[in-house]
Amino acid sequence: MRDITTGNIIADWKPEYAGKFGKETLKLRHTLHKSELFSDERLASLIEKADRTLYHVNTRASGPDGKKRRREGEFGDLSGMDVLKAVQKGDIWVNLRAPQLADPAYGDMLQDMYAEFEARVPGLQTFKHKTTILISSPNVYVPYHADVPGQMLWQVRGRKRVWLYPATEPFITRNAIEKLILGELHEVDMPYDESLDEKAFVTDLNPGEMLHWPLNWPHRVENHDCLNVSVTTEHYTSEIRTSYAVNYANGLLRKAGIANPKKQTGGLVAAAKTALAGAVKFSGLRSKAEKPYVIDFAVDPNGKNGVRNIEPYELRL
Repeated sequence: MRDITTGNIIADWKPEYAGKFGKETLKLRHTLHKSELFSDERLASLIEKADRTLYHVNTRASGPDGKKRRREGEFGDLSGMDVLKAVQKGDIWVNLRAPQLADPAYGDMLQDMYAEFEARVPGLQTFKHKTTILISSPNVYVPYHADVPGQMLWQVRGRKRVWLYPATEPFITRNAIEKLILGELHEVDMPYDESLDEKAFVTDLNPGEMLHWPLNWPHRVENHDCLNVSVTTEHYTSEIRTSYAVNYANGLLRKAGIANPKKQTGGLVAAAKTALAGAVKFSGLRSKAEKPYVIDFAVDPNGKNGVRNIEPYELRL
């Protein structure tokens, strides 16, 4: 492992934050916005190197009911710079998953991020780290949703507004979390009503600011009128792994007819549910073919909203 100088990434840590990690919202300063990893040149290179199975590019279109639906597209033969030009003028968001596979420097960055948190939070041990780079057009929004692992959002370029909601009813039900973990509910298919905003934590993120929030908290995001570059990171801890397993098992029990299985955080029952979840997952009993993506547009800096329609085809990622 490379040597880490604590303080390279997190810029304004205070001792009292250690007890809040994973339990409360944390808004911290960071230094990623100063890194050459997020220059146009490095991002363009990353786009050109991205394996097709490890990126999404989306836009929106109005359906017959007037609601916007998400469309899946492709970069085609465009250069990385042309993709960035299209995002700047269009209605597009690019999701680059596992960028370290195209450029190991992003893996070093991810390693450093978690090394700094673990150096500051006594007893913190994280694993299954993942990172995604998001490049999105002005005024693009991410709908109300929740995530399964622990999450952090790092703003690098542009500004966005974030709404965070507690992982309790009416914001999210335990049944919804179970379905999310079982893969029966898409993260962005959660019902949302504006009345929920009354109790939301709302903040603007500027370059050099990041947010961390408690497990499974629903959230939504709106870009300001500027191109945005952000980084999301996800992780597990032993507590998150137990929560995942218990929710997984409870989802199975609910499907078997148990109306409201209890949510344990530890002890023998939690261990038994963890064993049940592991047995079912590794047995392959719930394996099913994933629905293919329908690719129906290509990024085009000269097209309306930065895209052009193409003959639809299916792609399994």
